[in-house]
Amino acid sequence: MKLFDVYPLFDVNIVKGKGCKVWDENGQEYLDLYGGHAVISIGHSHPHYINKVSEQVSKLGFYSNSVINKLQVELAERLGRISGYDDYQMFLINSGAEANENALKLASFTNDRTRVLSCEKAFHGRTSLAVEVTNNPKIIAPINDNGHVTYLPMNDLPAWEAELSKGDVCAVILECIQGVGGIKLATKEFAQGLAAACKKYGTILICDEIQCGYGRSGKFFAHQWLDIRPDIITVAKGIANGFPMGGMLISPEFKPVYGELGTTFGGNHLACAAALAVLDVFESENLIENAQVVGDYLLHQLIDLKQNESAIQEVRGRGLMIGIDLAVPHSTVRQPLIYNQHCFTGCAGTNILRLLPPLCLTHADADQFIYRLKQVLATI
Repeated sequence: MKLFDVYPLFDVNIVKGKGCKVWDENGQEYLDLYGGHAVISIGHSHPHYINKVSEQVSKLGFYSNSVINKLQVELAERLGRISGYDDYQMFLINSGAEANENALKLASFTNDRTRVLSCEKAFHGRTSLAVEVTNNPKIIAPINDNGHVTYLPMNDLPAWEAELSKGDVCAVILECIQGVGGIKLATKEFAQGLAAACKKYGTILICDEIQCGYGRSGKFFAHQWLDIRPDIITVAKGIANGFPMGGMLISPEFKPVYGELGTTFGGNHLACAAALAVLDVFESENLIENAQVVGDYLLHQLIDLKQNESAIQEVRGRGLMIGIDLAVPHSTVRQPLIYNQHCFTGCAGTNILRLLPPLCLTHADADQFIYRLKQVLATI
């Protein structure tokens, strides 16, 4: 049997990681400025994480959600406290797409509506409803194209208010910093006006914090820069540092109903142990503060570099979520970064480099990336 060939692959086999570095099968070291799609939040192979996950799997990796799991209770309490949402409720699942799927389902259960507003260039996942609210027709199969969604421009508040005023919108789903969309940031004026309009017209506001959340922006959630409080917050990626996990933080205004949501693997013992280890390291190593400090440093270094490099058109972002608009296709820069300078980055669109490193990135790591990027840009 062969693998189903849907991923274009770089010819690199990564077999080991430590902090912000990874190694291939030949022992070549790489600087990791991508964290596996923003998944690696506390760094590769963190010793505390290894200990906690190993300890848990030696006792019990999984049992069903039909019995008490005190690790889930502990995770909910810890996550509520560190994120500032201790009055909210938590539902754990397996991935970001599943988190958004359940958030949209819960919204529809609540107000009996079916229409959703989503951003142009939004990405919310690849399952049924999640892919329908993703603004990319290439990945929406006909069976998913059910006419539920209206896409609107980010930060165009009058356009969103006009749609909400029709009174039939079930939910608004918003990435306050778009990831796949190219590191586009929602403004405070837009976010606050949108939240007020949602409340006015009985629409559920969902903030998709799967990529921009969990400390990456320099606050626990990106929407906290905008002084709004969504009805539902979806999380995944960095929550368990590579162990598959997702979740929803749900306003106390929602009343749970037995059987309304469910999952086989979500919130299993091993996943909870991994997620608790992540929170331990966040607190002991001040990684959210580090994301802001080192992220600001890297952002300003890139802005300075732009002054002398015509290949860089724009730099934007917040914390350790940074986009570099290039005057050339991103592959022109990304491939030599990997093969010649041994540095991983991500991409978006046709000409954007996307930086999503582990939150333990240091000033020295940032300097190394700037040096390696300069080496590549000098050859263009």
